[in-house]
Amino acid sequence: MLITGASAGIGSALAPVYAMHGWDLVLTARRRDALQDRADFLRDIYQATVTVIPEDLADPAAPRRLFEAVQAKGLTVDGLVNNAGFSRTAGFLDTDPEAHAAMIRVMLTAPVELARLFAPGMVERGYGRILNVASLAGRMPATGGDTLYGPIKSFLIKASQGLHLELRGTGVHVTALCPGYTLTEFHDANGTRAEVSAAYPGWMWQTADHVARVGYEACEANRPSVTPGIVNNLLAGLAKHLPDRLALAMVGGHAKRLKRI
Repeated sequence: MLITGASAGIGSALAPVYAMHGWDLVLTARRRDALQDRADFLRDIYQATVTVIPEDLADPAAPRRLFEAVQAKGLTVDGLVNNAGFSRTAGFLDTDPEAHAAMIRVMLTAPVELARLFAPGMVERGYGRILNVASLAGRMPATGGDTLYGPIKSFLIKASQGLHLELRGTGVHVTALCPGYTLTEFHDANGTRAEVSAAYPGWMWQTADHVARVGYEACEANRPSVTPGIVNNLLAGLAKHLPDRLALAMVGGHAKRLKRI
């Protein structure tokens, strides 16, 4: 199982779930030290076989380089978790265009390229698992401030659904995991930890371990997508059926609560 963004957050939480179900792991992320620490933990606790390949998916050449590194080590990848991601919440006009370009490469282009590189082998062997970590934001109207995040995740959901249909009957399962607010380093990295903690009550938050288990089970069941949590599904359903004006008004409060626009 190849897991991107495996050094922290949901990617890090998925690693032990797959390890305890007997998967060997290939972990990739930018931070070599954090990856190595995670690999040592998985080896000690789960006796898992873990390979570490540091890579920065913001580099356009990274997906092909990662694929070739896996091949050079003689490894066969029967599972892929596209989890790497980040956001920028300062607003579209106040964010460095290169940061937005990196977001698109990491969260949109790289998952597509990695699936295209590894899925043919899975189909040929008649077995595979592809879990794309999207977001509840991809099921909601886009918000201001983190303007590109929701649209990127929406693309990932739709692409996962399409690939799910295309690979039906091949033994390869494809699922989009769409978590809501999850207790990870994500909000620390984009500088919104204090704001989101104050803006949203504790019952809206889920743990990364819970989200990881839900994602694993949904992919094993070959569900095209899964959104953990009753509240998150209610929110997504409400936004889907409201008129655009009301739906946008509902999510418009998100950026205001984060004091970003």
